[in-house]
Parts: sequence; C-alpha cells; structure tokens
Amino acid sequence: MTTARHPWVGYTLVVGAAALFSLNAGVSRIPMRSGTDVESFTSVRITGAFVMFALIALLTERTAFRLPRGRHLALVLGLGLFGVAGLQGFYNLAIDRLPLSVALLVEYLGPVWVVLWVRFGRRTPVHASMWPALGLALIGLALVGRVWDGLTVDGIGLLGALAAGLCFAVYFLLGEHDAAPMTPLSVILWAFVVAAVTTNLLWPVWQADQLGVDASMLGRLDHLTVPAWAATAFVVALGTTVPFSLLLLALRHLPATVVSVVAMLEPAGAVLVGWLWFAEALDLVQVSGVLLVLVGVVLAQTSRTPAPAVTS
Repeated sequence: MTTARHPWVGYTLVVGAAALFSLNAGVSRIPMRSGTDVESFTSVRITGAFVMFALIALLTERTAFRLPRGRHLALVLGLGLFGVAGLQGFYNLAIDRLPLSVALLVEYLGPVWVVLWVRFGRRTPVHASMWPALGLALIGLALVGRVWDGLTVDGIGLLGALAAGLCFAVYFLLGEHDAAPMTPLSVILWAFVVAAVTTNLLWPVWQADQLGVDASMLGRLDHLTVPAWAATAFVVALGTTVPFSLLLLALRHLPATVVSVVAMLEPAGAVLVGWLWFAEALDLVQVSGVLLVLVGVVLAQTSRTPAPAVTS
C-alpha cells in the first residue's frame, strides 16, 4: 500500500530538522569548550546516535538489522566513513573555531561540489544556471570572509569546514545510488554502525572524561552552567537522532531534491543562533554574502538534469 503524500507535512518536518541542526551547532560548543576534545566529542555523538537509531529500529523495523551485502555493504561503508564520521568530525572542528554562520555556509557548499563532479567527473550536462550559481557562492564567501582584509577567519577552522563540505558532497553522491531493498532506516543505521566502529577505534568514547564537569553555556549565557554530559545528550538526541529521523520522514512526502533545498534553512538558522546566543554580529557586507551563498547553493541544487533521487 502506498503511503499518502502530504507536502505540508514534509515541509514542516524539514523546517523542524533544520531548526534543530542550527541549534545543535551552538549546543555542541558547550562540551567542546569545557575540556572535551573535538575527536572524543565526535565519537560520543556518533556512538550515542547509533544506539538511538538501533532502539528505533528495534521498536519499528527489525529488518533494518539485516547485514548489508555486496554493493550495499560498499554503500554503507562509504556513507559511514565519509557521510557520517568524516562529516561530523570536520563539522565539529569548524563550529568550534569559526563563527557558526561561516562554518555552516562553507559546509553547505557540498551540493556545489556535487554538481561540479557531475559535470567534469561524470561528463554529464548541467543547466546553464550552474555557472552563475558557482559565481554567487564564491563571491558570497569572499564577502563573508572579508578577503580584502586578509581573510578574517581561522585557517584550520576553514579547512575543517571545506573538508566537511567535501564529505557532505560524498554523502550526496553515494546517497543517489539505489539502495533497494534496504530502507532509509537500515541505510542510516548501518552507516552509523560503520562510523561508530571507526571513531571508537581511533578515539574511544571513554576518553571523553570531561563530560562530568559543569560547563559554561557560553556567549550571552556564559553566566549559566550545565553539566557537559547534558549538552552532549541534547546533541545526540535532539541534534542528531531526531533531525535525521525528521528528514527520513519528510522524504515520504517530498522529493529528495526539494528536501535538500529546504534544508538550506540550516545555515540561515546558524546565522540567527550565532547572533542571538554568541553575539556573532555580521556587518551588512557579510550579510549580503550570506544571502549570495544561499542563492548560489539553491541554484546549484536545482541545476542538475535529471534531478537525482537521494535514497538515504
């Protein structure tokens, strides 16, 4: 039986996911700036999310535990290593060292790299709108970074954001492959299995021994403290598991291309979180840059022909 599609439900789910992802960027800073290193925090976040996805599968879809084989195994290995472990690790590095707006904008260039790969790697034609899209995105980034002032952002953080964007692109490209008969939940569950095993081999979760300390809430809330583990629990549950699940549910009501474009609200939300919480004010030129990047990425997302179907 085909599930009824309700576009307004899909839009609501995507907006909710984008809002949680935006807030997550701020909350993630709390444990990372209270003594937990980026690597250990990444391992804890991924491992905790894997446990929650496993519980969801146990309660709703036990067939998701079936071991992938053949090309499906290769798919979840790639998604786990790059689309989860690599993306989360570099993302955490970026948001710890850059203004939230800059970190998320650079990461969200991932769809632009996807279209460039499709055009030059696969030699597949794209709409002419790709080229103004790329130009707008690059000009926008130059404005945000104020390159005429010698690039006013942290170099390591910028490299982390660029690497996160490349991992994001890999996630899109791998996600295009037909995963049938695997369901979206089984794909994401096994991707998190791969990521959790990988990060724990490199940085075991028990090395995150600062999660018991009281941590400042930073920014305008620096007079308040919370246990670092509580902020981490928020990141695992409401910053990872819930928004990922909302996107999975949204795909039942909207095409993947629409979901990915609406999800561009995340970097816009990060600008708002950065301003309200961390007093990360952008001047008028930088705000104009933010808008140019968003327009450029949306144009890039819609420049492929035919539009892809992301299955994860």
